[in-house]
Amino acid sequence: MKNFILTLVLGTAVFLPVSATIRVNQVGYLPSDIKVAVYFGENSPENLTFELSDSNSNSLPIDSVVSYGPLGMEQNACRVYFSSLSSTGNYTLSLVDEKGDKIEKADFYIGNDAYSRLNLNELPLVYLRQQRCGYNPAHLAECHLNDGIVVLSDSLEGQHFDVTGGWHDASDYLQYLPTSANTVYQMLFAYREFPDVWADEFDARGDMGPNGVPDILDEARWGLEWMMKMNPRDGIYFNQIADDRDHRYSGVPQNDSVDYDFGPGGSRPVYPVSGKPYGLREYKNRSTGEASSVGKFASAFAIGSEVFSDIDPDFSAELAVRSRKALDHALANPGASQTACCVSPYFYEEDNWVDDVELAAAALYRLQGNVSDLETARKMALREEVTPWMGADTARHYQWYPFINLGHFEASEDGKLTEFSELYRKGLQRVADRGSDNVYLFGVPFVWCSNNLTVALVTQAMLYRQMSGDDSFLELETAARDWLFGVNPWGQTMIIMPEGAVESSPLDSHSAMSNIEVQGRPGRDFLIGGLVDGPVYATIFNSLRGVHLRHDDRFSSYQSERVVYHDDYSDYSTNEPTMDGTASLTYMLGRLCK
Repeated sequence: MKNFILTLVLGTAVFLPVSATIRVNQVGYLPSDIKVAVYFGENSPENLTFELSDSNSNSLPIDSVVSYGPLGMEQNACRVYFSSLSSTGNYTLSLVDEKGDKIEKADFYIGNDAYSRLNLNELPLVYLRQQRCGYNPAHLAECHLNDGIVVLSDSLEGQHFDVTGGWHDASDYLQYLPTSANTVYQMLFAYREFPDVWADEFDARGDMGPNGVPDILDEARWGLEWMMKMNPRDGIYFNQIADDRDHRYSGVPQNDSVDYDFGPGGSRPVYPVSGKPYGLREYKNRSTGEASSVGKFASAFAIGSEVFSDIDPDFSAELAVRSRKALDHALANPGASQTACCVSPYFYEEDNWVDDVELAAAALYRLQGNVSDLETARKMALREEVTPWMGADTARHYQWYPFINLGHFEASEDGKLTEFSELYRKGLQRVADRGSDNVYLFGVPFVWCSNNLTVALVTQAMLYRQMSGDDSFLELETAARDWLFGVNPWGQTMIIMPEGAVESSPLDSHSAMSNIEVQGRPGRDFLIGGLVDGPVYATIFNSLRGVHLRHDDRFSSYQSERVVYHDDYSDYSTNEPTMDGTASLTYMLGRLCK
């Protein structure tokens, strides 16, 4: 993994007084990008001068400076445009006050290799490998081999099924079908769209050494094989392993000692997909049907069959059969199946399901060409034209999931049907309108996992541009991407980056790996590529159980009464990396690195 460890500091910013701050994309800008830096501070932009220079101190022109309103604590704010600058190289943007003194500066890079030189598309796979359950290549150990015993099932109660495998959901060790299936789809989608950008440096178990298969496919197959275990027989679909009693343990997975009423460190409960509210104790979810989860089985199996058709025809054929049966089951059982809580009221509150059926039908149409599947996808698309978080001020946790409806793209027959690109346009316009008055153009609601929504926004904008040829949302797309790489109030790159690769990325994320050494190395090395949850409304942070800070807040000067982000292990609401959010990066980064 040494090829990920870099010593060059890129995109650095020298922070002098908080009264004057410049934020730049710390990874860099592509030559064709709309290139923007953000200034905020006490002084009005009208009383400041922005100076741009190259590595030889040659002065270069600024395109324009446009003032905007604040997002949080910013008193004065503006966007500084230098899009006409396209030559590869290192540059500096300096801020000069009325006295002629340079009071702030930021260094940045421009080049076609801005993303590929860091192997950014491969970084999410580093994180996902250490999330593996069963055999874990980061710890060189096995965990949770007794999973699991079925609960809350009329016909299967108390029976044991082998469901070992898959990934731990986040920094706890629960496992969810909805997030895992989305993780599988996102990776296979990224590979299918950009097959030539992926490396082969690890084997199928996740250990170092090539095996003739791109690593992203090894990772996706790890998830698919677990999903097949979660669908052990026709008509049986499991939705979850373990529950929030998991939070009683915070060590490494192979030493997990939680007792789920089956003995300490023993079997964990397996929850079936259910169309009715359930929970083992006081707290219950609000499930209304099975289609959301079973639809995700169908779509992941379908794209798996498509991608693996030449690599492993037998595996592909089995996935195709399972996909068709799952879609039929989903259509017969409409509604959303939510995850289960037990000792606390927190669960994934997914309310929508037609997007899952649309994606499943569209993926099967791509695979088998049945016009009836395309008609099903079109019918479902009209029932949810826009993913409901887009343009909203708030949402419950994972209420509208996945955060992007890839079904609109898959059903468009490779982007040729404008009816589906128009649906993407509607959603993008809602987010653009919501963010039009703040300096970051940021229209994503600051709900739990806001970074996941931001990646979904970038992905949707990229797909819309490809489908329609319309670049009217290009600045929205670029601004959201820049946000993830440091153009935000905290100057934080929201992906855990190799040491020295950027000026600031999460150092103390909410993971047991943050506090230990693994294989003689800092555990953080194995978290590289993880996307942390991201900023939330201060009201959310202040309301969650157990969330606090364990050390001084290095971003205290940039917090506001409205929005907060903390690089702190104890803030699971803003600084916890997640499996599905990380996997959703693969399309965006694959495209940027191609």
